[in-house]
Amino acid sequence: MTEPEHLHDTRSSYDTLAVDYAERFQDKPVANPWERAVLTAFADLVRAGGNGPVADVGCGPGRLTGYLYGLGLDAFGIDLSPRMVEVARRAHPDLRFKVGAMPGLELPDASLGGVVAWYSTIHVPDDLLPATFADFHRALTPGGHLVLAFQVGDEPLHLTEAFGHPVSLEFRRRRPDRVADLLADAGLDVRVRLVREPETFGSQPERTPQAYLVARRPAG
Repeated sequence: MTEPEHLHDTRSSYDTLAVDYAERFQDKPVANPWERAVLTAFADLVRAGGNGPVADVGCGPGRLTGYLYGLGLDAFGIDLSPRMVEVARRAHPDLRFKVGAMPGLELPDASLGGVVAWYSTIHVPDDLLPATFADFHRALTPGGHLVLAFQVGDEPLHLTEAFGHPVSLEFRRRRPDRVADLLADAGLDVRVRLVREPETFGSQPERTPQAYLVARRPAG
């Protein structure tokens, strides 16, 4: 079976970027204070719900997986790119990482206390987003939480070059209300919606507002 183009392009691009990407961000696991606040609140929610395993989906080189582990979570990483997974394993030898794609995560039903999709669903085409959210719902234990981060907007950004390498990456910007509706359709109860204006942290100026959504699989 021929692999979908978006999977091939995303995997190939991040395989190419893995080492340079990790080196660029290795000293800045979560530089943004708003992100730290959202992730700390998420960790508190997961612990309150029983502290089951947390999947960092689209983990890249594992910097956020390590940060979540430092917050006391049983965090592990999943990424589409085998090279990113290799880099993550070297950087965090005590944590677990595996290759996987959205949708279709090879995780048992109701096995996770939390799911983190931090700027990773931006690479999922619109028509696959409902199935991706349904997969998150399936993998979460009742009462488990999901946190999403993504750029706000209507038009995608297509990159053909990054860190001096040729790539083909699609960054899909979305409206928070639309994403919240899709989460609700998947059976996830949206508890928090946060949108902030673009800022510059370090050398990375943001081009668009940024959104964070926290949702919960109902306990009943």
